Amino acid sequence: MIRVQKVRLYPNKTMKKVIDDLCDYRRYCWNQGLALWNDIYDSSLILDDKLLRPSERKVRDELVTNKEDWQYLLSARCLQLAISDLGKAWKNFFDKAQPDWGKPKFKSKKAPRQGFKTDRAKIINGKLRLDKPRGIKIWYDIRFKGAKNLEGELKVVSIYRENGKYWASLPFEIKIKKKIKTGKNSAVDVNVGHLNYTDGKTNTLPDNLKRLYKRIKYYQRKLAKKRVVNGTKANKTSNYVKTRAKLQRDYRKVANIQHDIIQKFTTELVTNYDQIIIEDLDVKKMQMTHVASKGLHRSLFGYFRQALTYKCNWYGKKVVLADKYYPSTQRCSKCGFVKTGEDKVGLNGNEKHRTKHNEYICYECDAIMDRDENAVANLLALLN
Repeated sequence: MIRVQKVRLYPNKTMKKVIDDLCDYRRYCWNQGLALWNDIYDSSLILDDKLLRPSERKVRDELVTNKEDWQYLLSARCLQLAISDLGKAWKNFFDKAQPDWGKPKFKSKKAPRQGFKTDRAKIINGKLRLDKPRGIKIWYDIRFKGAKNLEGELKVVSIYRENGKYWASLPFEIKIKKKIKTGKNSAVDVNVGHLNYTDGKTNTLPDNLKRLYKRIKYYQRKLAKKRVVNGTKANKTSNYVKTRAKLQRDYRKVANIQHDIIQKFTTELVTNYDQIIIEDLDVKKMQMTHVASKGLHRSLFGYFRQALTYKCNWYGKKVVLADKYYPSTQRCSKCGFVKTGEDKVGLNGNEKHRTKHNEYICYECDAIMDRDENAVANLLALLN
């Protein structure tokens, strides 16, 4: 199994320059490769010859053949891994089932996050050592913090710079012991702001997150006003740069808090239950308004499913996906009656019967239940 640890890097001035150069080189390789890929692909369409279609090998060999002298001072693996990722991105372009489907785009040097990958990094005496190109004499190992365990074989390392700080994702191939079987099952009903399951509820939007979102909104408005007043020169002012740094800091805090909540909740699920059933939601179709879209985005439905899936694979547990059209919200868990038409429960309850958002009233057996608890019971019934 591959387990990834995110660590903070503390490079000296020499290695900061090396990392910055590799970030720029990765972006250069990606953009050069994408431009070449597009040209070859367009030529194959004009000539109507599938044999001329671009491939990862064709593009990589062309870029390696036309290398400039300055490129030999940087890691060769940076180019090869960039083109490998480009090949995967282009392959995903022909699969519309991908969540972020679309044609690969050029990378911008103005993006707040810049990075590169290497598969030749090593951990030496508790420090990260990057591969040194030929002809380079001065080289240092990089100190880092945040790793809990450094056991296992180190795979492809991702290093990136964000808001003036340096980070690395260290993937280790390790053997993980299976969790003890408990003989219990659970269902999870995902909602905006909370996740309901068999034994209770987990809040995914606590008060500290709400405060951070208010601050983010304030910084965004402040930056927008500066852009209106100063135009394209706004991002060159010191106050603009400071405010943008504060905005990025708060975004990072939000991501850390959300990931911590999801990681702890999914670990609790795989520890206490053998089978967990969740809904196979089509999130894009659920984004009806910009307000609903924001709530769905903050609730991390996709990240929750991803984390639960790989942890179940690690520990020998099972994830079951309920059909996206299964009426878990409309069905009565007591008698099986399914609401249709004007009787359906919506985001604001039911206007016809004047029911609230969080209550479920069955018009067949007169049962009154909490809406989310009813949905959890309906999902759990699919396992029995």
